[in-house]
Amino acid sequence: MTRLATDDVSALAKQASGREGEGRRALITGLRGFTGHYLAQELTAAGYRVFGTVMPGEETGPDLFAVDLCDRDAVAAMVAEVKPDVVAHLAGIAFVGHANVEAIYRVNVVGTRNLLEALAAGAHRPTSVLLASSANIYGNANVPVIDESVPPAPANDYAVSKLAMEYMARLWMDKLPITIVRPFNYTGVGQAENFLLPKIVNHFRRNEQRIELGNLAIARDFSDVRMVARSYRRLLAAAPAGEAFNVCSGTPHSLSSVIETMGEIAGYRIDVQVNPAFVRANDVLQLTGSNSKLAAVIGDLAPTPLHETLDWMYRA
Repeated sequence: MTRLATDDVSALAKQASGREGEGRRALITGLRGFTGHYLAQELTAAGYRVFGTVMPGEETGPDLFAVDLCDRDAVAAMVAEVKPDVVAHLAGIAFVGHANVEAIYRVNVVGTRNLLEALAAGAHRPTSVLLASSANIYGNANVPVIDESVPPAPANDYAVSKLAMEYMARLWMDKLPITIVRPFNYTGVGQAENFLLPKIVNHFRRNEQRIELGNLAIARDFSDVRMVARSYRRLLAAAPAGEAFNVCSGTPHSLSSVIETMGEIAGYRIDVQVNPAFVRANDVLQLTGSNSKLAAVIGDLAPTPLHETLDWMYRA
C-alpha cells in the first residue's frame, strides 16, 4: 500500500482542528484496505489511538488484530480487548464483480451483524458506529441526482448484500449510535487495478497503446478517497445516529471524459476497445449523488476535482 507523503500527513493534521480524538480509541475494520489506510491517517491526525482488523494470515502489528468477521467469538474477543470509543466498519467485499456470491452475503451481512452484536454486548459502548454501505443500493434510479430519499433498487448481488446489511443494522439502532454511509464511486493512490479508474490510469502510466473496457455508456460520480476519509472522520465526531448519508462529489463523469482527461495528463491518446466480457448484466448506467444532507451535518466537503485526483494517481 502506498503511504501518504509527509506533506499529506501535515495537511491532515491541520484539517483535524480541535483534536476531537484526543485520548479516544478508534477501531477500523479492514484497516489495511484502500479506504482504511486513509481513514487511519485522518483519525491519527485527529488524536485518536487507532486500532484495526486485518484478515487472518496477514501480518499483524501494534494495535492490529487478525480477525475473521464471520467468526463470532473472535470478533467478540477483539471488541472486548479494544474497547473502542468510535468504530468505522469498512471491512467487507467491495468489488461488484466478486466471483463468490455466497461470500459477498456472508461477509457483508453476517460479518457486520457479528460486529454489532459484540459492540452492543460490551461494557464499553462506543459513541459512534459508522457502517459503510454503498450507493449501488439505488440501482438504475430514474432521477438525475440521487438523494437519500430515493427508494433502493439494487441491481446486483453486491448491492443487495449492502441493502440487507442496512436493514439488519436497523435491529441494533436502539442499542448503538449507528450511522450509515453510502459512498458513490471514489478512487486514489493505492486502489486495486480491478477497479475502473486505477485500471485506466495504470494503462497510461505504462504507456500502453490499447485498453479494453466494458460499457462505455456508464457515468459515475467519482470522489477522491481523501475526501471520503475526511467525511467519515467528521461523521464519527458528529455521530448523527440513525441516519444514512450519501458520500459523493455531486458531479458525474462519463467514461469517455475520463479517458480524455488521462490523455491530456499523459500526453497521448489511447485506443479504446470494448470487450463484451467486461460488460456486466444489469450494470448501473449512471450514478450521480446529492451530498447536501452530508454537508449540512459536517460542513463543506471541498471535493477534489477529478483531474487533480487522476494526476495524483498518475504521478504517484
